[in-house]
Amino acid sequence: MAGAGSSRREFLRWLAAGGTGVAFAGLLPGTATAVMGEIVVIADVTLIDGTGSAPRPGVSVVLAGDRIAWVGGSADVPETGGARVIDGRGKYLVPGLWDMHSHGADLEEVVPPLHLIHGVTGVREMWGYAENRETKGKIERGELLGPRMVLASGIVDGPVTLLAPPVLQVSTAAEARAVVRAEKAAGAEFVKTYSYLGPDALRALADEARTQGIRFSGHWPYKLSHLEVSDLGQHSLEHFFGVSVHCSSRRDEILDRLTATPYDPEAPRAFFDLARRLEFESVTTYDRGRAQAYFGRLRRNGTWHSPTLTINRVVTQPAETHQRDPRLKYVPADMRESWAKGIERLAPRTPSDIALQERYHQETLRLVGVAHEAGVGLIGGTDCLNPYTFPGSGLHEELAFLVEAGLSPVQALKTVTGDAARFLGREATSGTVTVGKEADLVLLDANPAADIRNIAKIDTVITRGRVLGRAERRRMLDAVEAAANRPEPVTSARLHSLARRGCCC
Repeated sequence: MAGAGSSRREFLRWLAAGGTGVAFAGLLPGTATAVMGEIVVIADVTLIDGTGSAPRPGVSVVLAGDRIAWVGGSADVPETGGARVIDGRGKYLVPGLWDMHSHGADLEEVVPPLHLIHGVTGVREMWGYAENRETKGKIERGELLGPRMVLASGIVDGPVTLLAPPVLQVSTAAEARAVVRAEKAAGAEFVKTYSYLGPDALRALADEARTQGIRFSGHWPYKLSHLEVSDLGQHSLEHFFGVSVHCSSRRDEILDRLTATPYDPEAPRAFFDLARRLEFESVTTYDRGRAQAYFGRLRRNGTWHSPTLTINRVVTQPAETHQRDPRLKYVPADMRESWAKGIERLAPRTPSDIALQERYHQETLRLVGVAHEAGVGLIGGTDCLNPYTFPGSGLHEELAFLVEAGLSPVQALKTVTGDAARFLGREATSGTVTVGKEADLVLLDANPAADIRNIAKIDTVITRGRVLGRAERRRMLDAVEAAANRPEPVTSARLHSLARRGCCC
């Protein structure tokens, strides 16, 4: 026993002497609460660190509680003195993934565990309301196991809207300013804007957001161009809506038509359908010079794109495409019913529509690659809980689409790790495997740099320093399936509304 204690003290002294900057209260020798279980060593692994660097073999990573305490060559690690050691030989370590466009965290028995099971240790929740603010609080207090959450405001739209309550509808500049102040006071970390928000209200919202020191992100507001909202400070444009229009030789003609067409409160979806049809048609009039000027302006303004290729692919395919997906057993029956109804609203039906939307999808992939080459920031997100867009595993699909668009696997991984953290202003604490950062990690059985689909071959997920091995993740998945298939409904009316709309949000 004396030998084991001595080894533990020596290991902790070595760790502290490394100049890590990590607080070791309760872990250093001589403290009454020093517990070796709070130290985890991932030994002799190949590291893909989230910076975009090439994989590094022969690395060991030491975790102290919920922080990364040391990263270096495996040969430099002394006897670990009884620390928990995870054998990384033949395995690959990446930072925990961020789904940068997610919904439905308040479906607590389904969505948070599915994220973690699939290595998603952080989400940008894109519609803030009381229930998911409560869920975030439970996670932060340790009452619920789930990913870290960066939470939007309620969605802010105009007096005509496609959305159901609790959408925040504003008609005037004064109302827009008041919403920004109220949502910040309620805990929103950014303001989420939507498609039918009017120009005067959006300009006032942008100005008030600057005053309040909070960013805004969201949809393309149809009565303003991407260039105008980028100049106003919009931090991200969601879903890649309108990009083909802004890269078209017909850009001005299309934008003028949208500006001149009123929103019809009796048929609010008619305008959305018009805009989508014009987008589909615009892919045949790509203008390289216009595209370069467009992407250059977004890059200079610091406006990012969140393409959400996963949901975009779903809604450009026939409605029946995903109705036999084996993951549906992890989705509550009432939500499955809502998905089946919702997809009918957007899915192409005729051969000509299927061909048109397939071309749009392929051009969207190409333009994502052009945006990346132009230096525009990209963040990976799924829009999960929209039809057939699954929490957790959907992000693996998003990464595959980004690679199909032209990013390398390492670059695609960076969009949901290091780049996600930089976008969120969390680069000091998250996103890369770096000393002092949060101990959110994913250990893989195969190399994602060789094939991005290997991101699904998960051995272990570590969230806030908690190790979720195969057995625990299997138990979590079984619990999700049981919850999803209980006879009584588990899904709120609000989430049903999201699923039934059949459009991105």
